[in-house]
Order: sequence, then C-alpha cells, then structure tokens
Amino acid sequence: MAITIEATYENGVLKPAGPLPLTDKQRITVTIHESNQDAKKGYGLVRWTGSLEDLDYLIDDVENDPLEGP
Repeated sequence: MAITIEATYENGVLKPAGPLPLTDKQRITVTIHESNQDAKKGYGLVRWTGSLEDLDYLIDDVENDPLEGP
C-alpha cells in the first residue's frame, strides 16, 4: 500500500494533516519530499515553456524574491 499525505514537522515530530489508515505500532517506511505550496497556488496561471530546472531556480532562489531584497 502507498499513500501520500501532507504533514508538518514540528519540535522533532512529523504531524500528519489528517488521520492515517495504520494500526497502532505498525512499522512503515517514510519518504520525505519538501512541499512547495506557493507553486501549487499559481499552477496553470501562466503557461511555462522553459525547462523544469529553470522553473525550480526561479521559484526557489531567494535572489528572485522581490520581498527578500534590501
């Protein structure tokens, strides 16, 4: 079985956004992917024709954030 959930890491503990279909003390394997909610909010507003690598750079690089400047 594979499921995908949203979770928050807080004080050393992963806290799922909702209940999980697991039994008490069930051992599982966890794979973590950082969530980028900002990109999801704007998905589809502007058609991107460049590479995914260039898009990731534009989204993630602090130098491209107008709010992070002097």
